[in-house]
Amino acid sequence: MKPLELVKGIYWVGAVDWNIRNFHGHTYNTKRGTTYNAYLIVDDKITLIDTVYGPFSGELIEMIRSIVPPEKIDYVISNHVETDHSGAMPAIMKLCPKAKVYCTAKGKEGLYKNYYGNWDFQIVKTGDTLKLGKRSLKFIEAPMIHWPDSMFTYCPEESLIMPNDAFGQHIATSGRFDDEVDGCALMDEASTYYANILWPLGTIIARKLEEIIKMNIPIKMIAPSHGIIWRKDPMKIVNAYASWTKEPTKRKAVIVYETMWRSTGIMAKYIAEGLMDSGVEVAIHDIAAVDRTALIREMFDSKAFIIGSSTHDNDMLPNIAGFLALMKGFKPKGRLAAAFGSYGWAGGAVQEIEKVLKDTGISLAQSSLSVKYVPDAEEAKRCYQFGVDIAGKL
Repeated sequence: MKPLELVKGIYWVGAVDWNIRNFHGHTYNTKRGTTYNAYLIVDDKITLIDTVYGPFSGELIEMIRSIVPPEKIDYVISNHVETDHSGAMPAIMKLCPKAKVYCTAKGKEGLYKNYYGNWDFQIVKTGDTLKLGKRSLKFIEAPMIHWPDSMFTYCPEESLIMPNDAFGQHIATSGRFDDEVDGCALMDEASTYYANILWPLGTIIARKLEEIIKMNIPIKMIAPSHGIIWRKDPMKIVNAYASWTKEPTKRKAVIVYETMWRSTGIMAKYIAEGLMDSGVEVAIHDIAAVDRTALIREMFDSKAFIIGSSTHDNDMLPNIAGFLALMKGFKPKGRLAAAFGSYGWAGGAVQEIEKVLKDTGISLAQSSLSVKYVPDAEEAKRCYQFGVDIAGKL
C-alpha cells in the first residue's frame, strides 16, 4: 500500500487487513476484513495520529518513511489504547524516542500497562489544543466511546475530525473514501459495527453528539480508525448514529434457539407462523449455525426476542447460554421477550432463559412455553398461538 493524501500535508498511512475474520476475542466476525487507519500530518511539527495493529508495524513505518523520516516525528497522538490502534507504538517510539505522546489520563495509564514505555506523556483534556505550525489540533475527550481512555482529535483548519473507533466499520476495500465503495455494503458494516460494539453506549454517544453540535465545529471529513473515510457526506454517518442512539425498532421478532433433537426447532417454526400470519416480520436462527455478529445486527432493530432451548441437565444448551451472556452486555431497551423449549424427562431450560432475560432488563411478553418431547398436533397449535399472542403485544 502507498500513503494517500487526504488534504494537502495530511496522509492516511494505515494498513488494510484483508484476511482477518474474527475480532474482539472472536465475539465479532469480520466477514469483509478491516483496516487500521493512522494519519500523518506534515507541518512545522510532524505528527502521527494513532498507529496500527502490531503485526502491521513494518507497513506503517515504511509508509511514513516514503513521506518523511520516521525519526523526525515530533508528536504521537493516541486516541485509544486498544492494541489494534496502539500495537505499533513501541516500534514507532523506538525510532523517535523524544517524541511527545498526547493522550488522556486513562490513555497514559493504558499505554504504560500495555507497553511499559518510558515515553514523554502529555495529558490532554477537552478543549486543549496543540499548535503544529499552519495547523493545530483540538482534543475532545470521549470516555466510553468505547473505552474509558477514548478521545477525538480535530483539525479546525481542515474541518477534519479523527474520532478513532467512532463512525468506523470493519471493511477492507481498495478505496479509502465513502464515495469509492459500495454504499449499501458500507452502511451495512457501519450499522453492524454500531450494534456489536456501541449498542450499550447509546446514551453516552447521544450526549457526546450533543456536545459536539454545541461546540459548533464544522466537519468536512471524518477519518475513523477502522474502515473508510467519510468525505462525500460526513453527516450521513453522524445522523445515522443520532438515530441509532434512540434504538429505533420495528414490528419484527427474532427467534433464536438451540435444539438437541429438532423438537425446539419445530416449535420455532410454528411460533414463527403465528407471528407472520399476524403481520410481524420474522427471522429464525439456530444459534449453533448462525453468524452471531450478523444476528446481533438483526436484533438491533427488532422489537421482540424469542429465545428457545432444549433442556440439558435442567438448564439450557451451552451455545444459547453463551449467546445470552453476550446479549446481556448490550442492555437492550424497549424490547419484549419470551422463552420456549422442549424437554425430555425434566424441564428447566425455559426458566433459566427467563432469568437471564429478566437480569438483562427485557420485559417478558408472556409466560414461557414448554413441550415434552416432540410437539403433537395440539401442542403445535399452542406454539402457533404463542406467536399470535406475542404479535398482539408488539
